[in-house]
Amino acid sequence: MSSVVLRQLTIAIAHTLDVLLTAYFWILIASVVLSWVNPDPYNPIVRFVRSVTEPLLRQIRRRAPFVVAAGIDFSPLVVVLGIQLVRTVVVQSLYELAFRIAAAAAGTLVG
Repeated sequence: MSSVVLRQLTIAIAHTLDVLLTAYFWILIASVVLSWVNPDPYNPIVRFVRSVTEPLLRQIRRRAPFVVAAGIDFSPLVVVLGIQLVRTVVVQSLYELAFRIAAAAAGTLVG
């Protein structure tokens, strides 16, 4: 019984992390698009998008100054690559772990 709970908890963590990373990805895309059009800085949506993305982008710009080249800021691209890396490695590993927990539980029930 506890293996079922552990499997479901692992799946829930993997799914929640995947949803959060996907949401942040789209918020980051919105931030990039907003940087192209010069929107009203007092708009609540613009303020939310900037307040969520700018702290991470600022950290990347500070730690890796080479991401700004020829006046173009590539820090969103670095974040997108990081999101994809985490989704590929961590989220898929959690799903694989849940699958192995289910297989191990099935093996102990059968054998």
